[in-house]
Amino acid sequence: MSKENLKKAEEIALSLFNEIEKQGLIKPGKTEEQLNDEVYTLSHDLLGTRKHWHKRIVRSGKNTLLPYQEDPPNLIIQGDDILFFDFGPILDNWEADLGRTYVIGSDPLKLKLKSDIETCWYTAKKWFETKENCTGAELFNYVLGLANNCGWEFGGEIAGHIIGEFPHEKLDPNTYDLYVHPENSMSMKEEIRGKRREWILEIHFVDREKEIGGFFEQLLT
Repeated sequence: MSKENLKKAEEIALSLFNEIEKQGLIKPGKTEEQLNDEVYTLSHDLLGTRKHWHKRIVRSGKNTLLPYQEDPPNLIIQGDDILFFDFGPILDNWEADLGRTYVIGSDPLKLKLKSDIETCWYTAKKWFETKENCTGAELFNYVLGLANNCGWEFGGEIAGHIIGEFPHEKLDPNTYDLYVHPENSMSMKEEIRGKRREWILEIHFVDREKEIGGFFEQLLT
């Protein structure tokens, strides 16, 4: 069953993130690109994969303000930095899509941001599960409200997407139903071609004045 395979792929990918922390790869003085390459190598050594279904993202400092589609300059990670990963390794022909935020140092605002995005992710998941039907727009607006309640701005134009066999690489008005997007009026629980759609929920909160952002992403369904 695809749901079980997606969960298994995510669990395996989580082991990669755990190993990144265990090996102490996240440290100041490296460029984002260098850390990205180290994670890519570790992914191959640990999981045997070199295939990723979307571009691999490591963003630090002011680059954490930027959504997925941007390609900002390569920054050097600083000693009191905040950074996030967004990786989509393909494991046994199944997609995983994980995002996590890390804080170097003890800056209270950055630590609050990291905590808030994780807490709000699980709050949104719990809210979604109470709904018999929920459109992409309804979930997007709910997440937007969570950001505002915590004193943050929501940083992206989507708050998630489908995962699995349905393509969703390019966002345009003809594909809004594949995203947690304010123009998606279709129920996320509605089947397509007789198949249930599985979803990723992504939380991206930012403070543009302080030039910091955080990101948390994993399977919603």
